[in-house]
Amino acid sequence: MIPYKTALVVNRLSKQPIYIQLTNQFIDLIKHGKLTPKAKLPGSRTLSEMLGLHRKTIVACYEELTMQGWIVSLPQKGTFVNADLPVLKLKGLGETINSCDDRISGFEFEKNQRLTRNFPQSFHDDYLYVNDGIADSRLAPTKDVAMIYRNCVAKKSAIKHLSYGTTYGNVTLREVLVTYLNETRGLNISIDNIMITRGSQMGMFLASQLLFNKQDYVIIGETNYSSSDTTFEYAGAQLLRVKVDDHGLDMNNIELLCKRYKIKAVYTTSHHHHPTAVTLSAERRIQLLNLAKIHKFAIIEDDYDYDFHYNHAPILPLASHDENGHVIYVGSVCKTVAPVYRIGYLIASKDFVDECAKLRRFVDRQGDALLELTFAKFIKEGYLDRHIKKVLRVYKARRDLFCSLLKTELNDYVSFDIPKGGMATWITLNKKYSWDKVSEKALAQKLVITEWQRYDTANVKHNSIRMGFAAYNEQEIYEFVKRLKRAFMTLS
Repeated sequence: MIPYKTALVVNRLSKQPIYIQLTNQFIDLIKHGKLTPKAKLPGSRTLSEMLGLHRKTIVACYEELTMQGWIVSLPQKGTFVNADLPVLKLKGLGETINSCDDRISGFEFEKNQRLTRNFPQSFHDDYLYVNDGIADSRLAPTKDVAMIYRNCVAKKSAIKHLSYGTTYGNVTLREVLVTYLNETRGLNISIDNIMITRGSQMGMFLASQLLFNKQDYVIIGETNYSSSDTTFEYAGAQLLRVKVDDHGLDMNNIELLCKRYKIKAVYTTSHHHHPTAVTLSAERRIQLLNLAKIHKFAIIEDDYDYDFHYNHAPILPLASHDENGHVIYVGSVCKTVAPVYRIGYLIASKDFVDECAKLRRFVDRQGDALLELTFAKFIKEGYLDRHIKKVLRVYKARRDLFCSLLKTELNDYVSFDIPKGGMATWITLNKKYSWDKVSEKALAQKLVITEWQRYDTANVKHNSIRMGFAAYNEQEIYEFVKRLKRAFMTLS
């Protein structure tokens, strides 16, 4: 007889009703052959006494199992596991089912190596992480967003947003973003040129799926945003890399490649090149637009941190000078406010946006209409601008402190330029050391450095990584540098 007292475990803190917990556990026992067809179950009174539960709970469990067809009750005989279950043939306790690994599927499918990425494991709260340059979610205006959201939901008109909507995204948000982006980024677009996404990554994925067939060529930087590399390769594109210097992508390299290959697109993070944080110069922006016109390729402009520039006003994006429909402009609100608010946008010529909206239907029927409406009001009523002004001051102070400490405490180990904008610093390690060894020593100091290899996918061996500063407050920055210094000292 199965030891029901240990085989059936009740979690009284769970929100799930106890009889449902028992039902699911009985089903698992049957599926895994621990309860075989025709096996007799204990009576409801007996089982209730074994488990210390009310008999009505057991009765409810048995009724649910009977309704689902897992067990049958026979008058004057008892309750039994159904002899004719509509599942795969079950095996007994001693048979090979016990060796089954539920992490491995029972069918064939393609495992794409391009999608392989070692995501960092979780550590305790007292660990600090080297991040890629992300916003501090603790500064997010959650109360403002919640208030606006509540107001949107409370209106009678909210009912229409609970049903299916357009794949282009909420109309109100599109209208608000058109006005906002035209005013702040010098764009000249209408509502026909924009669709809402769940972040810039979705925009890049949709654009890539439409742009590239197998063996099509896309030009990227020698150092580049690794997620975009993967996105393009997954769509079938071949990557052609060009040098990146203090003025951004090398246009001479791009021109030479255009003469040799049929280029389908050029990818750029023009405002702050990812990962080095340099800005594409005005001269090169004009050159790139001219090359696109001559060779008829698309420019995918990923403007991931336009709002964060510390020394002067941001340079307007390439999209603001596009007169021939070559630029596909992607951006997001979530990188500015907090990653949890999945609001992004894709801007391009109407015909391209229309195709993206059609494709989006097959991967994500629509966005969160109420959240999109919330952010329409959040932007229109000035909350976003106020938030940007607030965090810009904070992030600038954090940048200054972080770079000052790196200079005074780690000058023998690293070199860097103070970034003019963005939320991260591009740091080059002294050639005597390797990030592999540094990360090992840093972990012993409760400082986690992961995935440094993804900053050198072209194998340039620049020995550099991005270190984000925006997400850490003053105390955490001091602690961060202290732990990193200790790690270096153990290498010396």
